[in-house]
Amino acid sequence: MELQIEQVSKTYGSKSALNGVSLKLKPGVVGLLGPNGAGKSTLMRMLATIEQPTTGKITWNGVDIARQPQILRQELGYLPQDFGVYPNLTPLEFLDYMAAMKGLSAKTARTRINELLEILNLSHDRKRLLGGFSGGMRQRVGIAQSLLNDPSLLIVDEPTVGLDPGERIRFRNLLSSLSAERIVILSTHIVTDVESIAPTIAIMAKGRLVTYAEPENLIQSVEEKVWNCIIPAAALQDMQEKYTLSSAIQRSDGIHARIVSDLRPMPNATLLPSSLEDAYLYRVSSLGATP
Repeated sequence: MELQIEQVSKTYGSKSALNGVSLKLKPGVVGLLGPNGAGKSTLMRMLATIEQPTTGKITWNGVDIARQPQILRQELGYLPQDFGVYPNLTPLEFLDYMAAMKGLSAKTARTRINELLEILNLSHDRKRLLGGFSGGMRQRVGIAQSLLNDPSLLIVDEPTVGLDPGERIRFRNLLSSLSAERIVILSTHIVTDVESIAPTIAIMAKGRLVTYAEPENLIQSVEEKVWNCIIPAAALQDMQEKYTLSSAIQRSDGIHARIVSDLRPMPNATLLPSSLEDAYLYRVSSLGATP
């Protein structure tokens, strides 16, 4: 099982959304990390065969999905960023409808829907109207529809936006449990969403692939580049303009600014242990992108 992205670019008129992106993915969770506007959703739509590359090629087990999209669609599960539900349907009715759209037989659909409602802790709510569901429950229904055909490739685009911290943790754990026998692509701009579950991370900015590496290697790459500086509040804006700030916390002795920089930003700056978020900010800011 292999998904290969080869020098893929996408333009809309004179605007370039993607520029020469190449990746080779195998089973497991891949975190696709980048700020809004990085080109993540454009890439996800192409992987889901909704759009086609302007140049380059995407292959699924060696098959060009632009020429034979049905080959991938049969094995694809997709939860888009703007996934919506029909508020006047129950989960049972909605999933039955989606199963019919995916071409599942009535018998297969019934068995699969019952399995997914159980796995996603929705069995007791199967006859409640979706309009009364919380954001987290709707996302669980969304992931259920994406798993109806037991896909080999699962794509989820910004799945935790709007979820509370507890729901986000449960959702991440669910994705991790699904990754053993399939490729799971988690696209997000939230570092903590990928840090705990993705053994490999692709960072994008301004339509380009900045890096593709393991979290440990990314963290190591910014060792001795993360500084703590204590500054007066009046100096904060100036520091933000000059440096990449990971955080700024008000304390009794001033603002403790966490700065990612190759050079010591101030004489009194002290080194801090690096984190994945530091590495992400460092890579994205190197292209002049806003995290």
